[in-house]
Amino acid sequence: MITGGWVCALHVRTAGLGGAALGSDEEEAVYLAYVVIDVLTNQVIGEREYAVRPTRRPSEELQTGQPLEVVVQQFDEFVRSLQVDPHSPLFRLVTDGQPPLRQCLHPEACSKDLSLPTYYARFHDLRKEYVRAYTLRAVTPRATSAPPPPPPDHPTCLQDMLNYLGITPYAGENFYAAEVKDMASIIQRIIADGFRLELPETIDLVLETGICSKDDEIDGNCIVRARGLPWQSSDQDIAKFFRGLNVAKGGVALCLSPQGRRNGEALVRFISQEHRDMALKRHKHHIGPRYIEVYRATGDDFLQVAGGATCEAAAFLSRGAQVIVRMRGLPYDATPQQVLEFFSTGDDPVNVLDGADGVLFVRRADGRATGDAFVLFAKEDDSPKALSRHRKLIGSRYIELFRSTTAEVQQVLNRSLETRTSQASTPSTASAPAESLLPVALVPQHVITSGTAKDCVRLRGLPYEAQVEHILTFLDEFAQNIVMQGVHMVYNSQGHPSGEAFIQMNSETSAFLCAQQKHHRYMTFGKKQRYIEVFQCSGDDMNLVLTGGVTPATSPKVLSPGTLLSPPPPAPRLLAQHIAHQNLLARQHENLLLSLRQPLLLPSLPHYVRAPSPAYPVQMLPTKRSYDRAFAQTEAPPAKRPFVPQQMSPALSLPVFSYGTSAPIFSYANNSPMLSTYSTLPPSLSATLPAGYGTALSAALPASITSPFPGSLAMSMFPTYPYYPGV
Repeated sequence: MITGGWVCALHVRTAGLGGAALGSDEEEAVYLAYVVIDVLTNQVIGEREYAVRPTRRPSEELQTGQPLEVVVQQFDEFVRSLQVDPHSPLFRLVTDGQPPLRQCLHPEACSKDLSLPTYYARFHDLRKEYVRAYTLRAVTPRATSAPPPPPPDHPTCLQDMLNYLGITPYAGENFYAAEVKDMASIIQRIIADGFRLELPETIDLVLETGICSKDDEIDGNCIVRARGLPWQSSDQDIAKFFRGLNVAKGGVALCLSPQGRRNGEALVRFISQEHRDMALKRHKHHIGPRYIEVYRATGDDFLQVAGGATCEAAAFLSRGAQVIVRMRGLPYDATPQQVLEFFSTGDDPVNVLDGADGVLFVRRADGRATGDAFVLFAKEDDSPKALSRHRKLIGSRYIELFRSTTAEVQQVLNRSLETRTSQASTPSTASAPAESLLPVALVPQHVITSGTAKDCVRLRGLPYEAQVEHILTFLDEFAQNIVMQGVHMVYNSQGHPSGEAFIQMNSETSAFLCAQQKHHRYMTFGKKQRYIEVFQCSGDDMNLVLTGGVTPATSPKVLSPGTLLSPPPPAPRLLAQHIAHQNLLARQHENLLLSLRQPLLLPSLPHYVRAPSPAYPVQMLPTKRSYDRAFAQTEAPPAKRPFVPQQMSPALSLPVFSYGTSAPIFSYANNSPMLSTYSTLPPSLSATLPAGYGTALSAALPASITSPFPGSLAMSMFPTYPYYPGV
């Protein structure tokens, strides 16, 4: 038991809110008051008040005050003049609640890059000490004629404690010193009643690194999510933002995007819910010019980011390093020895912890290098030396360096593990796709186009985070020329964006003008600016890219919204032709139906087909291809020949193409009618067709498709692919 020492009542005022909201508005301290009490004699041995002059936003009313660092130094000198060593463990501060130190002085000192004396990192909360002394009955009540009333469990202010203890509040002329004098009166009563202030609270000034496992139990009431962080922020920078609050060991987890880059978010785990609640009050406080958003999060959120599941990560992180540096942009054949030489040569050399064992290369599921590595350093002083080599060269490549965290190491390795596990879980006996065939799920049938007409544009160099809406904004006025469902994002074999997209336009002219006007223009994405390459291309060009015709067979591309579960074998050009044929045939069938409802397109029919009767209602339906374009002979590829049935007159040439007799290897899954209310052709149009037209068309269609005309013109709905609203 500590029987001596000194306690100092500390009162803080800011230029903003007070009470429980003290410090939540990020205002600077403008007034500090101290009262020093000798515990042995229970007497006040010194008092001081200081006006603090704000420096971020100077106040005209406080021109006579001193900056915070000067005030802190003056009080330290005053305590020493009382023959008291403030750095002794027998000297402790006492505050009214947690905010004066945790939410005011420490955050302000950190933002101003000031170092407070060490005795500001330990203190007593007067409200908690009052509860221990009286509510928990640590103090024996005084003998009185009547038992005292029960004290409040959680005093909300000094007045509650003064009322229970029967102490008269300070009524002197110094209004500003009233609260600190009332605090001193309560402290003296607690000491007089025999209670000792022995359990000070501490404020952690250094974040301890630690390893978190996915099997750990995390209290979900201690987690917050911080958003809007500068991309180069480290775990230490985030801990400084929450300075004054105690973060759990290894409690800062930087979140990564699907591409493995930091996305400006972090999950922070505190030692208690009380500290979490104070952290939430720092919502929209600043790191430099950026304001940071702070929200509640769950324990599962934290484990998903910070929880490790690999022995490789645990063994690497258990070496006791104080600093972890992430290297990005390494040559794929880089060796640990090259990394060691990178840091140990040149000006201000630094040694990697444990040599080659302190270097961990990140590899893909198939064992290929990613160009990333993590490096360990023993001391905090090694961090600036290591990071000073940012953008220095290894061979011909410049290397990017970032301060990293244990959670980031585990995130990166966990993703690698998940990829390996998903591949390993695939049964080795599963039947592989037939040779020369592409899995149907690879290329969704409702988005394929074909033909040699250059009515498409290809975008390259897109940010990986770009979505359809960003592309529409980039295309600006040309976006109105995109056909329905005409924006197709391209993904690589791992399901990640490849930075490419294909856009289907309504004409070759639109595609040409779009490519001319938007090529090498910049797309703004957040604070990024990327110039985009825009090329005019055809539907066949798009099919070539998707089916491996112009890309490496090991990394086929897929169109959104398709998914790829495992890398497929190379796809032959024959399959691309077959898919194009199937799609053109489906569009012909679709447009034949749609043209029956579009009088504006009827003039493109043969001369012997008259317009429908005015009695028949007319309604416009959307179409991706015009009737003329779908049936024009001039647009047919050279490989497709016109089919003319024997029983028809040579003068009547149908624009229908014949195909091979082999069974189709790519078919449409949706056979439901697209226009269910019109199962037969309108009589007005059927009467205008010449005899034998339906028979000839039926003979021209593949066997899987029945004749579209009733009776001699019997009609059955054609297989169609579904329309999706929007782009």
